[in-house]
Amino acid sequence: MLSAKSLFQEILDNDESFRLFCSIAASGESQGGWENARIAALVPPSERALAPKITRHGADEDKHGRIFNALLKKRGLEPVPVPPETDYTMLLERHGIGLAHDKLKSDQPLTMQDIVTYLAHSRVTEQRASEQMDLLRKHFADHPDIGRAVRMISGDEDNHLAYCHEELLRYAAQGHGRAIQRTLRECALAEIRIYRDVSLAVMDHMGRILGWSRPKAAVLAAGIHAVYAWERLAGWRRMVSLEMPERRDALGGPATSAPEFA
Repeated sequence: MLSAKSLFQEILDNDESFRLFCSIAASGESQGGWENARIAALVPPSERALAPKITRHGADEDKHGRIFNALLKKRGLEPVPVPPETDYTMLLERHGIGLAHDKLKSDQPLTMQDIVTYLAHSRVTEQRASEQMDLLRKHFADHPDIGRAVRMISGDEDNHLAYCHEELLRYAAQGHGRAIQRTLRECALAEIRIYRDVSLAVMDHMGRILGWSRPKAAVLAAGIHAVYAWERLAGWRRMVSLEMPERRDALGGPATSAPEFA
């Protein structure tokens, strides 16, 4: 029976598909680490109190990249170049979601609108990351090879999502509510489209590596399109709601170190 667990187990069991999966994940996490580090460095003077949390966010993302690379090393594998059509982070940036890299590479301080954009973009993408890692944790939390990594990354993503909720609610209370909701909606509608396209591209690459039949590939593609249809109709709203999280001040401390994988 085709299921999320059996699909990922198939990817996990094959060196080449596992290598592509970890390479894509490591690249995206490392890119997120760089972006957050630059944002922390460019936070406007009036918002400097937020900088340590942004730094922690970036350090966590960078740690995740190292974890995925460590999982490759543990199996004696090297990373592979990430196919452009599977590069979720770069495709978001290319479509104007989040802060442009040209802005982050400059030395000009960010504006309040930039901070709102960063937090809104993060709230949307961290929703996706939290859900994906929760799915992996459900099925692979006790896996002897990846279980520890899955549990750690999943906990971090939940913290990141809680942080975005709390900070956006704080800025909404300061009068930025309309800008936040407008930016959240724009980000969510763009993200679900890019996530669909990236999912189709990743499944296409995995199908060629694993030798999937045309009917199996067609079923998976239909599932991806069905998820997009639901998200386009109503599911995107889960990415724009804001509520005070149970985990308060989730990023109010130093990042934890990446575990060693023997």
